[in-house]
Amino acid sequence: MRHTQALWEPARGQRIFITGGTGFFGSWLLESLAFCNRRLNLNLSATVLSRNPDAFIRAMPHMAGEDSIRFLRGDILDFPFPAEHFHFIIHAATPSSGNEARQPDLPAKIIAGTERVLAFAQAAGARRFLFISSGAVYGPQPATLAHIPESYIGKPETAYGKAKLACEEMCLQCSLACGMEFSIARCFAFVGPHLPLDRHFAIGNFIRDALAGRNIRIAGDGTPMRSYLYAADLAIWLWTLLLRPLDANDAKSRLRIHNVGSGEAISIRDLAREVIEEINPSLDIEIAQPTGAAALLQQYVPDVSKAESQLGLRQIIGLREAIRRTADWHRNRSG
Repeated sequence: MRHTQALWEPARGQRIFITGGTGFFGSWLLESLAFCNRRLNLNLSATVLSRNPDAFIRAMPHMAGEDSIRFLRGDILDFPFPAEHFHFIIHAATPSSGNEARQPDLPAKIIAGTERVLAFAQAAGARRFLFISSGAVYGPQPATLAHIPESYIGKPETAYGKAKLACEEMCLQCSLACGMEFSIARCFAFVGPHLPLDRHFAIGNFIRDALAGRNIRIAGDGTPMRSYLYAADLAIWLWTLLLRPLDANDAKSRLRIHNVGSGEAISIRDLAREVIEEINPSLDIEIAQPTGAAALLQQYVPDVSKAESQLGLRQIIGLREAIRRTADWHRNRSG
């Protein structure tokens, strides 16, 4: 709240519609929204689209008593349009890219779902729209480019990245045609409470194994470079992108694009070492493959200087502290 307090006033008394409000991103958005709403007496209300709101309430029962948050049961592809006016829309309902192999129709669903949310935003008279995109839109990061900027014209190789890029274009066309203000958040990698430890996220798997007292095993050679932003910082960045008005540079197109993530790169091997040192220093790292001298360095690290210079955003919680907080949260849940 300290880092977003000045942004909330234009949202006082308004309605926010959120898709994807019950996942990792959504959990942080709803908790932070409820907290700021109470502390600042904003009289905000949020409607959250969810296929299974009961499961969310079971996982987060303290949210059941939040009068400012109501759930709309439905699917992103065919949900009924609420009759109310909504000033703000957050479209975060997208499965992560790791599900692509198990869901060959996922890219088509991403595009169709975004089409429906855009149609609803226009019907609801929305003024600002935040689209949660992905760094996957850039495609492979060149080994010579340590941090990938928003200006980089890449070529996504995955169907997931192509679908996200197509949705970004749909947002651009809508901004030009309907007058809504759009912010696009190209999100990279994150860590924090609510992050599943049993999915395809390397840092989640490492924390899981360290908490269980198991050595951390790296399937590759440990050289790929990544970066991780703590989820509280993520929430600050996303609320800033939604609530802060566009500046003069973006006013003509009515759209802005920012990378969201940490600019502090770390190799997968060093990430495993950080996790071990924070959680259980007695463990070892097992690396499956030797480092290939001729192999190109794989990177997935954003350039966040644009967010820093234009929006005043920065990373507040360091990686080691983020690992500690995430591990403590999971310990408390299992205890």
